[in-house]
Amino acid sequence: WQVGYLGEKYDEWVHQPVDRPIRLFHSDLLESLSKTAWYVVFMVWAPVVLYLSWVSYTSLAWGDTRLFSSFTTEYSIPVHKYYFPFIFLLGMFLWSLLEYLIHRFVFHMKPPASNYYLITLHFLLHGQHHKSPFDSSRLVFPPVPASLVMGFFYGILRLLLPQVLGLSVFVGGLCGYVIYDMMHYSLHYGSPEERDPLSPLSAGFGISTRFWDYPFRTLIPEETFEKED
Repeated sequence: WQVGYLGEKYDEWVHQPVDRPIRLFHSDLLESLSKTAWYVVFMVWAPVVLYLSWVSYTSLAWGDTRLFSSFTTEYSIPVHKYYFPFIFLLGMFLWSLLEYLIHRFVFHMKPPASNYYLITLHFLLHGQHHKSPFDSSRLVFPPVPASLVMGFFYGILRLLLPQVLGLSVFVGGLCGYVIYDMMHYSLHYGSPEERDPLSPLSAGFGISTRFWDYPFRTLIPEETFEKED
């Protein structure tokens, strides 16, 4: 990739949008895996969310899931099936934090001008999205690479929590991700009154919710919207 050699010019260049698709890979297979229509995200992951929710609930219904059982049996806490909605919501809540952190510190970082690899990685992950913001095939996360990332986070939850609890948190997070991707697409092809997707982002890193912009003080000032009006 030549983009990594732009150095100090990268940040300015990547925020000068073009109205045409960008090819990222020489391989036709990799190129096809880096694109997807917005509705594919819903068609693929909504059934997964429903199925894993059913698996989680029915598994909790067996009544043998206990929290902290790896450390103590005497003081372990039973987790009943009625807790599933709250665990699911916890997963969505954790996703909203992860969404904020990734959007702020990964997608909108300014890679060091001297680091070819970080510039290239940033462009592949998100920079190309700013360079070609209206390429509808790259506004949502394609299912194949998304599966790899989701597998990584599920593995972390599996290490930290009992299997059923980890799955319950994971499926809530997965639901949060689907909502995020649909809202992200809407920002580009939805109402023109919504946030301008072409402007460099220095605030307002929450997409599906503004919740985390409040404690981290990155809320977009109301004056910005008043000026646009």
